[in-house]
Amino acid sequence: MYSPDTTKYLIHISLAAEGVVEKPDVVGAIFGQTEGLLGEDLDLRDLQRTGRVGRIDVQIASKKGETKGEILISTSLDRAETAVLAASLETIDRVGPCVAHVTVETVEDIRVSKRKKIVERAKELLLERFEEGTIDSDELLDDVRQTMRIEKIGSIGEDKVPAGPNVLESDAIIVVEGRADVLNLLRYGIKNAVAVEGTNIPKTVVELCEKKTATAFFDGDRGGELILRELLQVADIDSVAFSPRGKSVEDMTRKEVIKTLRNKVPVEYIRDQYFEDSAEMPADLRIVRGPEESDKQHRAEKAPRKARDSSGGPQTLRDHIEDVKGRSLARFLSEDLSVVRETRSDEVEKAIDTMDSSVSGLVVDRPVDQKLLDRLVWKGLSYVAARDFKGIIKRPLSIRLMKMGS
Repeated sequence: MYSPDTTKYLIHISLAAEGVVEKPDVVGAIFGQTEGLLGEDLDLRDLQRTGRVGRIDVQIASKKGETKGEILISTSLDRAETAVLAASLETIDRVGPCVAHVTVETVEDIRVSKRKKIVERAKELLLERFEEGTIDSDELLDDVRQTMRIEKIGSIGEDKVPAGPNVLESDAIIVVEGRADVLNLLRYGIKNAVAVEGTNIPKTVVELCEKKTATAFFDGDRGGELILRELLQVADIDSVAFSPRGKSVEDMTRKEVIKTLRNKVPVEYIRDQYFEDSAEMPADLRIVRGPEESDKQHRAEKAPRKARDSSGGPQTLRDHIEDVKGRSLARFLSEDLSVVRETRSDEVEKAIDTMDSSVSGLVVDRPVDQKLLDRLVWKGLSYVAARDFKGIIKRPLSIRLMKMGS
């Protein structure tokens, strides 16, 4: 249509003819009715011959006895010359035997269009095509240390389950889903993780859970919940760390891992989520505590609540549960476990309507029924800890239910 090497401007012209005409008629009218109009220097034929005006492109269509379309003319003239040439084309009043109306719609500066394309492409290259050039000292050190940590991963027991180097010596273990999860925890210096590798829990893992303090730490998806359900049936688990919804342990950052493990909750708070009535569970599946541990727990429950940090505020989800329990309170919590709002437990329904997207969970000292649960799900909460759950027929997968217990 035009030469990209020499063209500066592109004249856009609209044409309307009161009859049926063809392209040769339009081109003939342009040359015939502008000939000699602007003098020798701006004669259209001479300008085309010398390459200062490009080919005349005509796009027309006839319908119901009328012809309409667009004419495009490219030029390498300066602004003033181009404007005069464009204005001269509006003097055309006939095409062939038909009355015609010619109007210059716009004069496009091709260089401006090119510059816009250059800028847009440059933005795209800047955002997508440059390799990250910043240097993070921590990342460099992690990359160097990772090789040594990966070499330390081993397998233990007859089942040859993947495990960190400190699993056998440590008093506490972290039970994860697969080998990749163990490797990711090793990257962050956590060396006491052991993998179950599926829902068929290995005997080695079951025996380790009996001897050591065990924390379950699985992916935040349906698969992770199924493995947790199986693990709670066959092993003595003390705590559960909930991954963010849809997040895999192997993909979590150091900050996410540390935060999730810090906010682990005792298994008693979540067991009812997986068993309709824990009282009917077989005796060998319940967590059995020795006299010394039971006495320790009894003293802890009777002791007055004390500050968890210098500011006196709760630090973990368990702290919030203990603070709310028995006080007829409700706390809406953000993702970092800070209190967004605290209210009376019987005013939760009113408070829900004013909650924004910063609320991640609810801890409430009262039973939660299906109606309230549905509203919490609709608000996008990730978990709810309550005194009890009554009449729950439909348990949504998008929210975790934790029973406070007595």
